[in-house]
Parts: sequence; structure tokens; C-alpha cells
Amino acid sequence: MRRNVLNWLSAQLDKLSEYLAHRKGLLPMIGMGLIALNLLFQFLFGSHWIATSNFFLHLGILIAIFGILLAWAL
Repeated sequence: MRRNVLNWLSAQLDKLSEYLAHRKGLLPMIGMGLIALNLLFQFLFGSHWIATSNFFLHLGILIAIFGILLAWAL
């Protein structure tokens, strides 16, 4: 059972790696979009927990940095 899950996960990571190898700027663009979305949420939902915690800002920065590092490695 465990070996099947590991084989499936390995196959999915191979597919994702092949997909992202041809689209090196996709993850940084998604990250910048999330950062812009956070800016929009600051004006629309000023007192909501998503706006006050800057959730999309932090998520966008993490995704953008991961995308830059992944593009550099591929």
C-alpha cells in the first residue's frame, strides 16, 4: 500500500516538474498575483481576518520565491 502511494506521488512530481520546466515564470507570476490580491483585499475587507493577517501577501511571497528557485534549478 505504501509503495503504491510513493509511486503515485513520484509520478505526480515528475509530471509537475515537466510542466513547470517549460513555464519557468508561472509560479512567480502567480505569487505576484496573490500579492496584488492582498492589496485589493486591504481596501475591500479592511477589518476581515484575511486582510489583517496579510495571508495572500505571505503566500504570494513564498510561492514567488519557490518559483524563482525552481526556475533556477531547472
